[in-house]
Amino acid sequence: MKTLASTLMISLSLIAGAAQAASSTDVPTSKTRAQVVAELQEARAQGLLSNGELDYPPVIASTSSKTRAEVEAELVAAEADGTISRGELDYPPVSANAKTSTTTRAAVEAEYTKLAGSGQLPSATF
Repeated sequence: MKTLASTLMISLSLIAGAAQAASSTDVPTSKTRAQVVAELQEARAQGLLSNGELDYPPVIASTSSKTRAEVEAELVAAEADGTISRGELDYPPVSANAKTSTTTRAAVEAEYTKLAGSGQLPSATF
């Protein structure tokens, strides 16, 4: 019985391997060698290829429409406004000019209870 099972497993694996090899050679390629070489040369010309580990991933040059002075002015304005986050303790940054609420918790609870009673909000207990 073991011999029969082993023979079947070996024959099935050989048939599957032959079928896979036959199907991979039957599929036509969508690009010619000349097209691939042309794409390679174009990528080299644009600097999109890396050579070794030191330049991976390739650096893509970015362009900016702002001058250095404009960026520095934005930084100074953001620091003056207090919207620059420094570390984890002051995240998310809150503007120094942000308005604080003058409504008390009791007033908010009363308003919520009123709206829940009218059916505009789901009811909740405080």
